[in-house]
Amino acid sequence: MMLLHCLRYYLSHHPSIVGFRWSHTQSWGSTWSFLFSSIAAYVAASSFIHLLLLLLFRHRRPLPLGPIPAAHSLCMALISATIFSGTFLSSAAEIHDTRWLWRRNRTTPFQWLLCFPLGTRPSGRVFFWSYIFYLSRFLHALRTFITIIRGRKLSFFKLFNNSILIFTSFLWLEFSQSFQVLAILLTTLVYSVVYGYRFWTEIGLQSACFPFVVNCQIVLLSCNVVCHFGVLLMHIIKGGCNGIGAWIFNSVLNGAILFLFLNFYVKMHFRGRKVRGGNGGDLVSAAVEKAANLELIKGRDI
Repeated sequence: MMLLHCLRYYLSHHPSIVGFRWSHTQSWGSTWSFLFSSIAAYVAASSFIHLLLLLLFRHRRPLPLGPIPAAHSLCMALISATIFSGTFLSSAAEIHDTRWLWRRNRTTPFQWLLCFPLGTRPSGRVFFWSYIFYLSRFLHALRTFITIIRGRKLSFFKLFNNSILIFTSFLWLEFSQSFQVLAILLTTLVYSVVYGYRFWTEIGLQSACFPFVVNCQIVLLSCNVVCHFGVLLMHIIKGGCNGIGAWIFNSVLNGAILFLFLNFYVKMHFRGRKVRGGNGGDLVSAAVEKAANLELIKGRDI
């Protein structure tokens, strides 16, 4: 009980968390100039390293990185689990502290998770963890460099996906966008599982016999689509949700990511069917194709 009370204090009741306020002068990385310059630097650095390695190393054999990929996966799994726990406990604390106001406005906790009231400011517990989530996107983007150095593979999907993740998490804070609490909970829950699985495989333990990472991404995208429809419904019923303009822009970007991912998934699926059909259903060929797909999927970020 003492440990649980201590965790609850440091994850949702600490003065730094309760008194947090998103500010361009006090919060690191909170300006538009920093956002665009950091994304541009990320894309430029990724492209430069990719081209440099192609010039220096003509062969396609992977370059060893030692324990770095495993350490990165473990770090991301722990950070994601911490953000999930902090967001969950902070949301519960906010619901407890403001339940009297919600009863007057006939608002349920689930409605608040989907639709912030008009006039909501980016301050307090949940926005503190939204800020930590925003900062963690930069650490998440480091996996791109690991993939480039180890396998010299760079895809437009990877650059676009990571850049959009940074951009949308910035919009959540800048415009106090609705739905961000639920999005952070879903994303960090999936990330903690996926990066825990990646750490498991990086240290040499047996991987799953199915595309685990892709299936997790399908679950995350499906939940996001359902929640986006919920936000739209709440916006119509309640007469407005805070940050709806940023939410619309966010939805367009998420739609682009969904299209790119489905395009990749369909191509992978039909490639597997073509190989199996062309060899008369040969089990060895099917296994080789499946292994190739799994190796391709390991380089994909979610």
